[in-house]
Amino acid sequence: MLHSLDGDDLRPDVAPEVAVVGAGPAGLMAAERLAASGCAVTVFEAMPSVARKFLLAGRGGLNLTHSEPAERMLGRYGEAAAALRAALDAFSAQALTRWCEGLGVETFVGTSGRVFPKSLKTSPLLRAWLGRLGEQGVEIETRRRWTGFADDGGLVFDTPDGPLRVRPAATVIALGGASWPRLGSDAGWVEPLGELGVDIAPLRPANCGFLARWSEHFVERFAGEPIKRAALSFEGETARGEAMVTRAGIEGGLIYALSRRLREAIDRDGEATPLLDLRPDLSLDALSTKLAAARGSRSLSTHLRKAAYLSPVAIALLRELGPREAVPEALARAIKALPLRLTGVQGLDRAISTAGGVRFAELDERFMLKRRPGVFLAGEMLDWEAPTGGYLLQATFATAVAAAQGAAAWAGAAVMARP
Repeated sequence: MLHSLDGDDLRPDVAPEVAVVGAGPAGLMAAERLAASGCAVTVFEAMPSVARKFLLAGRGGLNLTHSEPAERMLGRYGEAAAALRAALDAFSAQALTRWCEGLGVETFVGTSGRVFPKSLKTSPLLRAWLGRLGEQGVEIETRRRWTGFADDGGLVFDTPDGPLRVRPAATVIALGGASWPRLGSDAGWVEPLGELGVDIAPLRPANCGFLARWSEHFVERFAGEPIKRAALSFEGETARGEAMVTRAGIEGGLIYALSRRLREAIDRDGEATPLLDLRPDLSLDALSTKLAAARGSRSLSTHLRKAAYLSPVAIALLRELGPREAVPEALARAIKALPLRLTGVQGLDRAISTAGGVRFAELDERFMLKRRPGVFLAGEMLDWEAPTGGYLLQATFATAVAAAQGAAAWAGAAVMARP
């Protein structure tokens, strides 16, 4: 255990001691790789148990990575692609899949190309993973909240028994972003790193919901209802999927796919108006033809349901946001391009992930902090973002592997250099 501030008992003939701060997927992956490199590893976690957000991610089916070609995947990371390329090349989607199956957890590729464990759950994977870490001798200490650096460069933790100070040969900090703070990712690392002068891009919601001004009638009737098999277009980009009406606005995979563009537009213009296609599988002409058919005594809602196959929530959206006249051509245009006015971004507490973080200019090619040699960073606390679809965990794991490799080399060299 890393309880000695002095650390003078370390010798070249013993395993270098490395601290990992954070027991989410990035921290646990770094710990595994460090232990496999011959390091004595202690993981410090602020929460009473490990990987809480990782477990939450598995509730809807744990999307580990994506099977698309590497170059296409790299493009999902936008401006951060160049900084992440080496890490993603070294620990690819194929490597992540092999790692998972090496734990005895079989995977499959879904129809969208996403990769999942066959159980669609996190808990079997996490149990097998913790078992491997235990066999490697990795120690995990919970209720240890990192608060900063000691004067001599060591680490300081708050614990139920009072302050704890340790001085490892190297450190990997993997404390996540700021989304779902009740699960541990509360951005508590911003202040101690900021005190070092580390440049941190503002933390913003990513893969998040957006605010819309619904009528009270619409909210009372349709909050919680899914919008299925729709498409959303904004600034030349189109996504397909599903969304969910909320009391405050709208959320879900369809919105998350364009969340960066929508967030930036709201920052710039105060609002964003993407176009919602409620029947992306039908052309405008085909839809107009269907709606122009005589409806006899049927109500407009019944006609929209039977002729255009719209769901009740889609019909209500059309009434909420579409034209007042029931002219078939106007209705068809609205169904194909319904203006969805978004007035704000939902908070970090419900966002899937976090944009912003420690800028890559603060790190060397090993993911080591230039301002604090021997300290390496990994995961979502770095300044990158990506859509859902496996890209979040893929980069989280890849940066953890890269940081662990750098930390193991640094720690080994540090121990060998001691008299």
